[in-house]
Amino acid sequence: MIHPSAVVSPKARIGEGVEIGPHAVVGDDVVLGEGCVLMANAVVLGPAVFGRENRFFPGAVLGAEPQDLKFKGGKTRLEAGDRNLFREGVTVNRGTEKGGGVTRLGSDNLLMACSHVAHDCQLGDGIVMANGVLLAGHVRVESHVHLMGLAAVHQFCTIGRHAFVAGYSPVSQDVPPFMLVQGIPPRVRGVNEIGLGRHGFTPERIKALKDACRKLYRSGALRGEVLQTLELSGESNPDLKALAEALKASDQGKHGRALEAHRA
Repeated sequence: MIHPSAVVSPKARIGEGVEIGPHAVVGDDVVLGEGCVLMANAVVLGPAVFGRENRFFPGAVLGAEPQDLKFKGGKTRLEAGDRNLFREGVTVNRGTEKGGGVTRLGSDNLLMACSHVAHDCQLGDGIVMANGVLLAGHVRVESHVHLMGLAAVHQFCTIGRHAFVAGYSPVSQDVPPFMLVQGIPPRVRGVNEIGLGRHGFTPERIKALKDACRKLYRSGALRGEVLQTLELSGESNPDLKALAEALKASDQGKHGRALEAHRA
C-alpha cells in the first residue's frame, strides 16, 4: 500500500505488506522488510537496510548523511533489525568512512520522539531511548538499556547492558553494565534492580550485583583490589565477570571510555 503522494525510488526494494503513507520518502538503495510501516512525512534514505515490521512515525528521518565535517560522501550505510519503533522526529544517521562505515541497530528498540543516533553508533536489542535522548558518534549501547529523557551521551562512550541512565544526565564516560546512573555529573547510584527483575534476573543474581556495587562505590576499598575479587568471583558468576571486564576496559581507554583505546 503506497499513497499516491509518496515518493519511492525505483532503486528501493520493498517487502510484502509494506505501507507507505502520504508524502513519505523512500530513497535510493533502501531495503524495507516485510510489514514495515512508513507514516506521513517519514523519510528513509539509503544505503539502508531494515528488517521486518519496523514502524516509522511522522517526521522521522533515517539514513541521512552523517553530521560529520570529515565525511566525504562515501557509500556508508545504516542497518536495523526487526520491530523497531522510530517515533516522531527521530533522526538516525549513516556511518562514516573512518568510523567503520555502518550505523547499526538491533531489534525491538523504541526510539521516542526527537531522539538522535549519530554516525557509527552500534545499538543492541530491546533498548528504550526516551524523548530527546542524544547519542554522539561512535557510541555503543548494549542490549536492554534504558536512557531517560534528554540524556546526552559523549562520543565513543559505551553503555553496558541492562544499565539505566536517568533523565538530563550528561554521560561522558562509560556506564557499567547492570548499573543505574544519575546526576550532573552522572554517578553510579546503585544497581538497576527493577530493570533486572523485569528481565528475569533472580534475587540471588541481583544480590550478588548489589554486593559488588557496594564494594566498588560505597566501601572505600581500592578499586583494583575490588576488581581482582570480582574477577575471581567471575569464574562462577558470569554477571560479575562481565562487570569486571567492562570496568577494566573503561580504565584502559582514555577518559574512562573503552572505545577511545581503539581510536586512530
